[in-house]
Amino acid sequence: MPWLGDLWRRPLGAAGERLLGPGTSGKVDGVKPPDTTTDLLYKLGDEFKRKRALLIDRYPNARSSLRLMLSSIGVTSVHNAGSSAEVLRQVKAHSFDIILSDYQLEDGRDGQQLLDELRQQHLVPLATVFIIVTSERTYHSVVSVAELAPDDYLIKPFTSDELRNRLVRAVYRKQFFAPIYEQLDNGAYALALLACDRLLAQESGFLFDLLRYKGEILNVLGRHGEAQAVYEQVLAQRVVPWARMGLAIAFRSQQQLGEAAALGQSLVEDFPEFTAAYDFLAEVREEMGKLDDAQEVLLRAAAKSPKNAARQRLVGDLAVRNNDLRTAERAYGRVLDRRRGSTLSSIDDYTNLSRVMLEQGQIDGARKVAEELRRDWRGSKPGEMAALVMESLCSDRDGNPAKAQEAVEKALALSATLTESGRSSRISQQLTLDLAQACLATGKEEPARAILRQVAAENHEDRNTIARIESLYAKAGKIEDGQALLAEVGKEIVDLNNRGVLAARKGDVEGSVKLLMEAAERVPNLRFLVNAAKAIFTLLELKGWDAALARQGLRFLQLAQAKDLRNPRIISARELYQRVARKYGIAVVPLAAAQRVDEKPAS
Repeated sequence: MPWLGDLWRRPLGAAGERLLGPGTSGKVDGVKPPDTTTDLLYKLGDEFKRKRALLIDRYPNARSSLRLMLSSIGVTSVHNAGSSAEVLRQVKAHSFDIILSDYQLEDGRDGQQLLDELRQQHLVPLATVFIIVTSERTYHSVVSVAELAPDDYLIKPFTSDELRNRLVRAVYRKQFFAPIYEQLDNGAYALALLACDRLLAQESGFLFDLLRYKGEILNVLGRHGEAQAVYEQVLAQRVVPWARMGLAIAFRSQQQLGEAAALGQSLVEDFPEFTAAYDFLAEVREEMGKLDDAQEVLLRAAAKSPKNAARQRLVGDLAVRNNDLRTAERAYGRVLDRRRGSTLSSIDDYTNLSRVMLEQGQIDGARKVAEELRRDWRGSKPGEMAALVMESLCSDRDGNPAKAQEAVEKALALSATLTESGRSSRISQQLTLDLAQACLATGKEEPARAILRQVAAENHEDRNTIARIESLYAKAGKIEDGQALLAEVGKEIVDLNNRGVLAARKGDVEGSVKLLMEAAERVPNLRFLVNAAKAIFTLLELKGWDAALARQGLRFLQLAQAKDLRNPRIISARELYQRVARKYGIAVVPLAAAQRVDEKPAS
């Protein structure tokens, strides 16, 4: 869910809230912290002497200037990076407390892309101060930077005193919230809530920030009624967009979609620069079945912040479902342009664009994108497989069945090779569906059925995936075959689930664990993975710690996380795992980023 309080990626009270103001005012949510930089420096003591900083700029002279500015407040451990590739190497090798990045980077990339990359790959912890330095004053550029919520942004030219003032406040703030950050980085939300309550009991200048954290954590934990009470408490004192957003999320999670939609609409009307509200409103309207309205809302947000690739992809996906292929083509094209060459680049970025071009009859254009995919992902088996799939679809549309058959057979062989070598997870679900489409188009009904049966079983609760499977069979003129397949899968899911549940109800905990583990291995959908993980850790809590069984439970949990990191059921399972591990004095495995399925091979 792309909303402003995304606790995995965005620090609170950052630049996004200051967009309409002149920078840092010295107040946080209306509560005045210590007045001067000198006061804060005194409170921080020798803290800056222990900080490690990373300076990112194309120009060595600019980095030298920043280094001198940092030395004036005691930061002497300073690393340099002149390119995005060097940044990625540095953050993987070192932990940084401060990152100062110029907005304009090499090869046309910018600081927003870099920040997005670091956050999505979980390469920087929440405690790291990230400040973007920019000479960009245009509306779209500033909105785009602010939307990603760096801890601050400095507009050139600025003085040493200005940098010092911003940095001191940011570091002081990070230090105050460190107990919460530590738990959030580990995915320990219940402990983060306890840390938040402890800080609320103190006198500080961060009362509303803490209430914001508390509301968001409660929503993440599924305690939506309590979250609602927190946000209503805030809104009784101040009208702030984040509190209205949090309340709307609590309503939505309690299936009060009308109230959630009304609050979302009021947000975009009263705070038109609060782009996360558009994302939320679009999601609610989509959930209500109003796909055209959802697309219109996303397009308005995309116009305000055109560099947000994640939103452009959502626009493309919705436009495809609305059969608005021209809009989908534009959106997917922007995603590909934006992410090409970064670690966020995905094979799906190419196939999405190629597919919608093909559906519009632009066969040459679709082939060109497929060739770009083959070139950019040279040496990647999933990349080669995707290029073959798109070539098969293009050849079929072009009236060349022999070439289409040849390409799809090579793609199936590559898929089998990846599966046999245990690397099938590198094939995205989207590519798997494209392969099934190519099989149906070339008359290979049995491979298509096997592929779609597995996808349906692993995603039986995902309405969009089921709708895509129905659409593939409809395009092939085999609607009844698709309906029969989905009915068969649905029955299997129910039967598998009931076996484990019935065993648990009879008090056979160990038997239930065995059955649920078998179900998760056979059909690794989110429900079975979570149920198996929870059953394992419940058994361990009752019978004592077993390292081998715990590893199985953690594996199921990590597979579920890779599907949907923020799903409340996954969060609940992770809380259970952490509680049981702590009970027996076992070190908790930190929350990891979901593994990408289409990573490029090492060069």
